[in-house]
Amino acid sequence: MEGNTKKKSRALLVFGAPCSGKTTFATQFAKKFGLAYYNFDEIGVNGAFSRPSILMVLELIAKTGSTIVIEGGIATEKKRDEFRKVLSEAGYNTSLIWIQTDINTIRARMKKRFKTVAEAKQAFDDATAKLEAPSEDENPIILSGKHTFETQTKHVLAGLADVN
Repeated sequence: MEGNTKKKSRALLVFGAPCSGKTTFATQFAKKFGLAYYNFDEIGVNGAFSRPSILMVLELIAKTGSTIVIEGGIATEKKRDEFRKVLSEAGYNTSLIWIQTDINTIRARMKKRFKTVAEAKQAFDDATAKLEAPSEDENPIILSGKHTFETQTKHVLAGLADVN
């Protein structure tokens, strides 16, 4: 009797504080390995999509079976669990990548992104109020948002090899 040699698809869930380096890492990683990249914060921007609609979009994406890199929409453990459930039901293995960056670097990056310091502070406060660190059970791959992309990539690949 032959065993099932079909490999599961993989989804990399990337999250962290605003201006921690999530988008930079996720887009470069997806590009380097020819993977699809989806930013669910952009998909749900300004409440254009309800949470059930976002999960429906994720279900449609998961039907492709492609390895994917996802950012956004996963700031809390509950929301990450919702994504993992949808992806698991579609046959995916998921890995959580948590980008951490020190507060001074984040503040400097936010000052560049926003027109005023007050606007940057408000955006940071709004985003971090909704952000939950991963639980031990989530077994995240933790990256520094200040390391080079090459170093981050090596760390992620080593972390993914440990999961297999």
